[in-house]
Amino acid sequence: MAVKIRLKRMGSKKAPFYRVVVADSRSPRDGRFIEEIGTYNPLTQPAKVDLEEEKALEWMLKGAKPSDTVRNLFSNAGLMEKLHNAKNQK
Repeated sequence: MAVKIRLKRMGSKKAPFYRVVVADSRSPRDGRFIEEIGTYNPLTQPAKVDLEEEKALEWMLKGAKPSDTVRNLFSNAGLMEKLHNAKNQK
């Protein structure tokens, strides 16, 4: 089973709102997921990102791969740097 960290689209038409979820790569985009670890609202200025960093790091250390968009969100939040530091400590 390949685990991904990706966005689940919520909100209405023309007003997107996303949840950052950990899901099996075979499940549909807005379907079943394992755990919700944050939210992303691109409509606010600046875009608002709320993440549970500990859970995100825990899942990535277990082997979950973030999607390209989620990787960019994590990089802007400084989470990818924390991941590299955590991997180097082990």
